[in-house]
Amino acid sequence: MTAMAHEPLTQEEVLLEGFLALDTPQGFRAELIEGEIVVTPPPDGDHEDCIGLIVEQVHTRSRTRMQFAGTKGLILRSGGNCPKDRVIPDGTFAPRERRLYRGADSWMPCDGVTMVLEVTSTKPKADREAKRRCYARGGIPLYLLVDREASSITLFSDPEKDDYREHCTRPLGKSITLPEPFAFDLDTTDFL
Repeated sequence: MTAMAHEPLTQEEVLLEGFLALDTPQGFRAELIEGEIVVTPPPDGDHEDCIGLIVEQVHTRSRTRMQFAGTKGLILRSGGNCPKDRVIPDGTFAPRERRLYRGADSWMPCDGVTMVLEVTSTKPKADREAKRRCYARGGIPLYLLVDREASSITLFSDPEKDDYREHCTRPLGKSITLPEPFAFDLDTTDFL
């Protein structure tokens, strides 16, 4: 029997293989964000209520008919020597006509995603900073962040490199304008 020589795996390849092999408990979410494995527990009811209120308004008020996917795994460009980020937003929106989610693997490229949504929970810093950078690097046009701790909602837009060049923050209870292709004012009164 002859031994075969194998190229040693890089640290990034080992990290990605370990991440993809994780068996998280039901309801928990595992993500690979900027070279770190992040596991979060199932969200509370207020978190889910907020998502539901946003989805309802998008479906009834958006100028463009949108499809929504909750907890859809996205593969995003990473920074530095990290493996590609694998992030699961609380929600992704894409124009219905594209049928972006049809036939997609559990981890899909972010091409065609119009907006991602995050509602802060146990790790708000990740939503405010690391995930914002991930979504910007991925070129996702809009990132909507409901920050329950700060009682605010922020829309990030115009991604460039590792961040968004524009952002608009409003206190919860005030409306925030979602630009084209949504083209409506999102009412946050019921978020309080």
